[in-house]
Amino acid sequence: MYKKFYRAFSQAPSGSPSSMLHMACHSHHYWPDVTLEATRQYWHDAALLADEKWGPIFQEKIPSWQSAVAQTLNLPDAGQIAIAPNTHELVYRLISTFNPSEPLHILTTDGEFYSFTHQLRRLEELPNVRVTRIPRAPYATLAERFERELHAQDYQLAYASWVFFDAGVVFPELVRIAEQKPEKTQFVIDGYHGFFALPIDLSRIADKAFFTAGSYKYLGAGEGMCFMSVPRHCSLRPLNTGWFAEIAALDNRSGKVGYADNWLRFAGATMDYSCLYKGLAIFDLFRREGITVNKIHRFVLAAQRRFLHSMDNADHPILNRKHLIHHDLEQGHGHFFTFDCQSAENAGRLQSELKTRAVLCDKRQQLLRLGFAIYHDQDETYQQVFGSE
Repeated sequence: MYKKFYRAFSQAPSGSPSSMLHMACHSHHYWPDVTLEATRQYWHDAALLADEKWGPIFQEKIPSWQSAVAQTLNLPDAGQIAIAPNTHELVYRLISTFNPSEPLHILTTDGEFYSFTHQLRRLEELPNVRVTRIPRAPYATLAERFERELHAQDYQLAYASWVFFDAGVVFPELVRIAEQKPEKTQFVIDGYHGFFALPIDLSRIADKAFFTAGSYKYLGAGEGMCFMSVPRHCSLRPLNTGWFAEIAALDNRSGKVGYADNWLRFAGATMDYSCLYKGLAIFDLFRREGITVNKIHRFVLAAQRRFLHSMDNADHPILNRKHLIHHDLEQGHGHFFTFDCQSAENAGRLQSELKTRAVLCDKRQQLLRLGFAIYHDQDETYQQVFGSE
């Protein structure tokens, strides 16, 4: 149904990698065809306009991107959506707002993505930083345990994922927890594995929580265009800051370090905007074709059910419900399944075996992940995954 929008499938020669069953799409989605012309258009604008390109980028392109993101997440103020090349830059800019001479206590889980986990481990080397990590499992009690701890101590920062990157499990009740957080706690939601995959409504917590995501995974626009929604009336002053933060006042700078009262408060500096063009092209394509996040999610849910049906009939030694970390589609699940292969060696062997059957997937240590996308065939039975005819 949606495969027609992807050049990787429509023009790939038989037997090429892009003609395979691409099930690593929770990491890197194939780019829709419109991104090729968008890249050309960015080159044309940058080469033709030179320094004059900043006018259209800041006055037209960025507001269009912010508006599309705000509409997707039901955010009331598109002007509060900060952009950067990656989410780590944005999150660390937020962390830099805390006084380095005062205690910093951070609440998170044991299942956050590598960049945040790595950054926390480095911060913990400082004498004033303490980190409390709530175990994800059992998932059924995660919300209760996380919320209880959030209110039990004085936390300056709380951070959790909407969908855990390694397991695909949705963090239950995250909006309600953020809505009822202590007033002085800055709350951050890593939404990368939920954005443009799961229907997300942030209207209740737009002024209570920061939400980060980007274009790399489910939107399919490639690396380099990430965002963070910022609560209105935010007065935090990042130590890690760039010239964009006061770009509107460059001609009238005072002696004080200034910050804009919108998304530019968390802005950095000059970046490559080709991904902005690609992202806008995809938003425009989906709008023209009536492709919404709800439709995408329904399509993927149907694909996941077909996969589970094929899996249950296959009797595979590893790809089965015993090793599948989570498969309750009704209670909330990301757009990929994760199998615990018990060891990194088992996961590596299975990944190689699947590749010989023209199935591309990825692994994280002993975990093997299989993703689903709208460019999979509607009648896909996934038999090639299990080696069945």
